Amino acid sequence: MNKRKLGSQGLVVSAEGLGCMGMSQSYGPADEQESLATIDRALELGIDFFDTAEVYGPYTNEELVGRALRGKRDKVVIATKFGFNIVDGKPAGLDSKHVRRAVEGSLTRLGTDYIDLLYQHRVDPEVPIEEVVGDMAALVVEGKVRFLGLSEAGEQTIQRAHAVHPITALQSEYSLWERNLEPRIIPLLRELGIGLVPFSPLGRGFLAGSVKRAEEYPEGDFRRNDPRFQGENFDANMRTAAIVREIGTKHHATPATIALAWLLHKGDDIVPIPGTKRRKYLEENAAAASIALSAEEIATLDDALRPEAIAGPRYSANNQRWIDR
Repeated sequence: MNKRKLGSQGLVVSAEGLGCMGMSQSYGPADEQESLATIDRALELGIDFFDTAEVYGPYTNEELVGRALRGKRDKVVIATKFGFNIVDGKPAGLDSKHVRRAVEGSLTRLGTDYIDLLYQHRVDPEVPIEEVVGDMAALVVEGKVRFLGLSEAGEQTIQRAHAVHPITALQSEYSLWERNLEPRIIPLLRELGIGLVPFSPLGRGFLAGSVKRAEEYPEGDFRRNDPRFQGENFDANMRTAAIVREIGTKHHATPATIALAWLLHKGDDIVPIPGTKRRKYLEENAAAASIALSAEEIATLDDALRPEAIAGPRYSANNQRWIDR
């Protein structure tokens, strides 16, 4: 797999990364052996960029990634995130006051002495971003962190953070399914030389064509409460996503492969991190790097999945409150 430069600070990663969250939570039961095999297969395919967070599990996902990458540290780029207050094994609001404590815990669980890319997981309105980035930057000076990132941050926060210490990447949801970054955030990132790491690049599976209605998922599965998977929204979105399947048929590729190829065509400063815990889907995702979409196909996808064509908000009101815009 080809490499891409993420931001202007010198971080080079594979053109696709691997989101590891689903290996520990949110999308059905865990399968540790298959998850470990999936990470091994990612390395074989040239994927070297692995994304985790302290809140995934919580904690268990970092431990899993650490075990999987033991003895391979110099061959991989590890990104993790801090910023939630975790109480009794569940996130209970935001906490960016204890950056050092969070990072020390992540280093221990990952079994490493440095983190390649450290993100603030969500912007904490109770702690000035200048203070948070200052704490993060101190860890860069100490060699415990190499590059800094933000997640789901708005324009003003990005600008204020970048003025304290260069921000290498913004991690936010971006896909054919969710394009709220296009009008203002992506132009700002390019102005400042900040890369974009899209999470949920397959619309939590909707663009892969393998989803069910919300009520068919078990309790604890994120999709059970996703407005876009519910009722009339689900029906409308299935019709809208049909164009992805049609273009996939022309390329003898899965819808997931086409959706990721679209993202990769949107700029060399974009590195999606599709999440999976199965080798089969990992291989489908990795195939996107070899798909050449025509300008006409890209325009067709842009139009068919324009923001007003998607039914329902991307988050419930409870989850939306943690988004900084």
